[in-house]
This record gives sequence, structure tokens and C-alpha cells, in this order.
Amino acid sequence: MIASFHLTRYPREHASRAISRMAFDRPVLARTAGLRFYRLLGTARGNAMSLSADLRRWAMFAAWQDEAALDRFLADSPIAAEWRSNGQESWTVRLGYAGGHGQWGGRDPFEGLAAQAVAPGQRVAVLTRAAIRPRRLIRFYRAVPAVDQALAGADGCLRAVGIGEWPLARQATFSLWRDTGAVRGFAYAPGPHAAVIARTRKEGWFGEECFARFVPFGSAGSWDGSDPLAAA
Repeated sequence: MIASFHLTRYPREHASRAISRMAFDRPVLARTAGLRFYRLLGTARGNAMSLSADLRRWAMFAAWQDEAALDRFLADSPIAAEWRSNGQESWTVRLGYAGGHGQWGGRDPFEGLAAQAVAPGQRVAVLTRAAIRPRRLIRFYRAVPAVDQALAGADGCLRAVGIGEWPLARQATFSLWRDTGAVRGFAYAPGPHAAVIARTRKEGWFGEECFARFVPFGSAGSWDGSDPLAAA
């Protein structure tokens, strides 16, 4: 099994069409052969999480039975055709699972998978997702700006985007990193991110959370004007 992440920006004149895809694409995805798990996701403006939504940029995370199933989707699905024909820019990356924990919507999307090793110097993708308890929303979003600022300046962060299933309460991030050392440096070094992680544990901010690492490969298209993996 492999995973994939897809990010599409629509031109201004197709913004309403992009929003409608969140509803119309679900029945198509439900019938897609080899698709084990998926989430259609809105995005925040800029490169990280915030309260502002970017109504022209949308994402999908998916887990596939095998790479052939993803190949068929990209070649034949009307959803992939929509990204190509009406998107201003679109970026896709294939993801080899490299470990994680937690649940997403009551299930582990990667249950039963053996994590592959990440070679020294190899690029890494990270997905973090959380269902925020309603009574903790204010605390969470007060903490977000400092973490976003730290992420924007983090050594080895190639690109990041805030994504979500629901406004405010079902939030996630997808980020690309130079290597595992850069990920560890941001996640565990003293600073805003480490402080927030400690608070989430102590104060019980999340009702559910999922964390996964991947080895990204086979990227295609552009994200904010370029392919961040090719540039790296």
C-alpha cells in the first residue's frame, strides 16, 4: 500500500466550482477501485495553519491498495481530469509509509503496514491531524501563530500547508522536510512547538489525533509555482 497527497489551486473564476467538488467528488471516490482511505480537505491561506481559509486551494490525502490503483486513478478518474483541466496549478506526490500512530475518523489508515526505513539525507513528509475538543478551541488557536512562525523559519522545512476536514475543529498539517534530523529539530527542540505539544498532553486538547511520516517520491506538477521536491 502507498499513500498520496494532492494539492490543487483553482483560478478565481473557478472558485465556486472548486468548493462544489467537496460534495460531488465523494460518490466518485467511494467507487474508486483500490482506494482504501481518503479525505477531501480545505486549506488555510499561506503555508501553515490559520483561521483564514483559502477557497481557491483544495487538497486530498489518500491511501491506496497499491501503486497501480493510484496510477489508474490519475489516468482515468474524472477527479484527476478536473484537476488537470480546471486547476490553475496542481501538485501530486506519492508517499511510502515510514511510521506513525493514532487514528483518523475512528480508524488507523495504515493498520497492518510495516514502516519502511528512512535513509540518511532522504526527504521526509509529515502528516499531523487532530480533532480539537470544542472547549479547547480558543487555547488551540491562540497557540497557533507562534507555531506557524516557528515552522515558517524552521531549518530544513521545504514546504507546509494547513489543511482541514471541518472548519476550526478538524485540523491537520502536511509538510515536507530535508531529512529526519530537520523534523526532529523542529518537533523536539525547545520552542513554541514543543511547548504546545506539552500543553496538548497536559490539558487534553484533542479528542483524536494521527501522526504519520512518509518517504515522498514521484512528485509531479507545482506547488506555489514549483515542485518543492525537485527544487530540493
